[in-house]
Amino acid sequence: MKSLKITAILLMFVLVLSSCSTVKVATDYDQSVNFGQYETYAFFKPGIDKAEISDLDKKRILRAIEAEMAEKGFTKSDSPDMLVSIFTKTNQNVNIYNNNYAYGYGWGWHPWYWGAGRNTISSTTEGTLYIDLIDAEARELVWQGMGTAALASDVERKQKRINEIVEEILAKYPPGKN
Repeated sequence: MKSLKITAILLMFVLVLSSCSTVKVATDYDQSVNFGQYETYAFFKPGIDKAEISDLDKKRILRAIEAEMAEKGFTKSDSPDMLVSIFTKTNQNVNIYNNNYAYGYGWGWHPWYWGAGRNTISSTTEGTLYIDLIDAEARELVWQGMGTAALASDVERKQKRINEIVEEILAKYPPGKN
């Protein structure tokens, strides 16, 4: 019986931890493109400059993309096959929990009837990162990955979270190898 309780507690702990690190990913791509032709990349500065986030967060995202692209065998180049751009959106999620409870007996107001209630309000910031891969010669979007996740606020957790989001998105590139 005791081992069953411990197992249940561990399972709940694992579920809570795994739900905290979830990144929702979606991708879209041009099915007529041969993705094997791309070997080099560069960042598309005009697109990146439009991203409405701090320059520090842009640097964090670009470093994470560089690391993932290098892991996939891509080389950063001054004459690239592919351009990489980013776009971001944030959304504030506010959750209100109405926790009403009452004690006593009878209907309506009664001297022995008392109740209490409280509302709990929590909010989280959810961010969406779009990574666009553009054919450098044709200047056309060929692949787009989107990742949505809760954002961290402190610096160390923020970099780790950005790395996780970028890794999850680029794990879906190239299409068909997932």
